[in-house]
Amino acid sequence: MTCREGKLHAAGVRIGIVVGRFNASITRKLLEGAVGTYVRCGGREEDLEICWVPGSFEIPATALKLAESGRVDAVVALGCLIRGETPHFDFLSAEVTRGLGEVALRTGVPVTYGILTTETVEQALNRSGIKAGNKGTDAMVAAVEMAGLFRELGAP
Repeated sequence: MTCREGKLHAAGVRIGIVVGRFNASITRKLLEGAVGTYVRCGGREEDLEICWVPGSFEIPATALKLAESGRVDAVVALGCLIRGETPHFDFLSAEVTRGLGEVALRTGVPVTYGILTTETVEQALNRSGIKAGNKGTDAMVAAVEMAGLFRELGAP
């Protein structure tokens, strides 16, 4: 039996990060968590390519461009969607999720999900490092592991 898994070694792993500016006070914290984790795993900040986009809806298209560029081994998507009074949240969160999954399947480049989908600002703040960990950190851990696994599997 062969068992393979990625390791948390970021040295030489090139990561693209796409960050939505909407709810920037939260997404900046997600980005800080992701970058800090990457560096703690042995990565160099110069091996990160960070793209800021207006909001979460623009993240999948930008992730696709990064994944197709050949410059990155994985893409981390960071954004924050907070439910409001209309169904806009439901449409947006579904399309962003679908789009990111499609990018990974279409390009063969791992795309990790650091998009907060919360009911309240307080929940978003908690998930961006105040109480419930930092989902940017979690997305970066997954990206480093998946990039390593794909390398081990011989993915281009």
